[in-house]
Amino acid sequence: MEIIANILVGLVALEHLYILYLEMFAWETLGKKTFKGSLRPELFAPTKTLAANQGLYNGFLAAGLIWSFFITDKAWSTNVAVFFLSCVIVAGIYGAVTASKKIFFIQALPALMALGAVLGSRG
Repeated sequence: MEIIANILVGLVALEHLYILYLEMFAWETLGKKTFKGSLRPELFAPTKTLAANQGLYNGFLAAGLIWSFFITDKAWSTNVAVFFLSCVIVAGIYGAVTASKKIFFIQALPALMALGAVLGSRG
């Protein structure tokens, strides 16, 4: 179960690294394609700085999840993974309520699955 938990945590971390890239470096190109219909095309340039700020936060989430792999104490590693997965879940639920229900399935659900696997592998 621990291997599955690590794979799921790694996938959530990779997803947030991708979001960092999308929001910080590709907002006006790939971002336009990804968020087509959610944001008018003329709004991407003026919101570039805001998107980059969001991307940075997604990078912090990814960094925390990746950090959990390098902590040798099992309890602390689990606690760090649980904390950062919980942050992803809260952000995903908030995004689903305030922006698009699709965010729940893209962001919160994978983190919920990883959290379940992490907690299941603990004991």
